[in-house]
Amino acid sequence: MSPPLPGPLAHLEPLLGHYGYWAVGAVVFVEDFGVPAPGETILLAAGVYAGTGRLNVVAVAVIAFVAAVAGDNLGYLIGRVGGRPFVHRWGRYVFLTPKRFEAAEAFFTRHGGKIVTVARFVEGLRQANGVIAGTTGMHWRRFLAFNALGAALWVGLWTTLAYLAGSHITAIYDEIRRYQLYVLLAVAVLLAAFVLRHVVRRRRET
Repeated sequence: MSPPLPGPLAHLEPLLGHYGYWAVGAVVFVEDFGVPAPGETILLAAGVYAGTGRLNVVAVAVIAFVAAVAGDNLGYLIGRVGGRPFVHRWGRYVFLTPKRFEAAEAFFTRHGGKIVTVARFVEGLRQANGVIAGTTGMHWRRFLAFNALGAALWVGLWTTLAYLAGSHITAIYDEIRRYQLYVLLAVAVLLAAFVLRHVVRRRRET
């Protein structure tokens, strides 16, 4: 008999045991267009399951990758169709005027690829990634390429680690999450630098 899933992954055992690959695909898919769901956690749990022979690790990775890309593209569609009118109608109440929105749109169009790729590893950004890209009008093919890259890196990292680490994955995951704040700070500094450079260039042009 295979050992149970470790620590916080244990509550997903009935879901994975009953639905298997369907659970992986469904949870990752809905998380990626904003629904609060344990997408990253079920990916880790599925990787551990694969390590014990209960699932195929290649199938887990492929299904999670397809679900992640599809979910973000649905988020992109939501942002593209409903985001712009919503921002133009309600944005002024949070000081997001049409002029400021246009500046944000230009910035995201220019640097959005980096954000789309990195966002996959950041809780919160992972769920809103596609909606923001759609709302700001990022070109779909560009979004698709960087989103697929981020999804491949994200799925590849956590599936491989969980598959190899087995019952030790929760300790490894907790250790990595401890440093997430530093990663977020680094991303914030980089984004601030890009914004500052953009503002300086605009002022020089005017």
